[in-house]
Amino acid sequence: MATFELYRRSTIGMCLIETLDQMVSNGILSPELAIQVLIQFDKSMTEALETEVKSKVSIKGHLHIYRDCDNVWTFILQNAQLKSEEGLETVDSVKIVACDSKLLTQ
Repeated sequence: MATFELYRRSTIGMCLIETLDQMVSNGILSPELAIQVLIQFDKSMTEALETEVKSKVSIKGHLHIYRDCDNVWTFILQNAQLKSEEGLETVDSVKIVACDSKLLTQ
């Protein structure tokens, strides 16, 4: 299964990278093993989001910035409203990074 490395920039991904860096610096983990952990993290996040997450959210807001780079789209919305079955949340800004999941099977 091919994966994207998008989730490494999430809060949990950044914490994992910081911890792995500390472990490598302290000699607890080899750099090769740290890379393998990150690869497994990518696979696990992709699989968990495909199989475990069932909720849907609709988003409305003012499109401030959008860009496409190598079929990875980034959208930044301002004054966004996120609506789910649990309610409505309004935020000043939200960043959405999206890719074509069909690219994972290539």
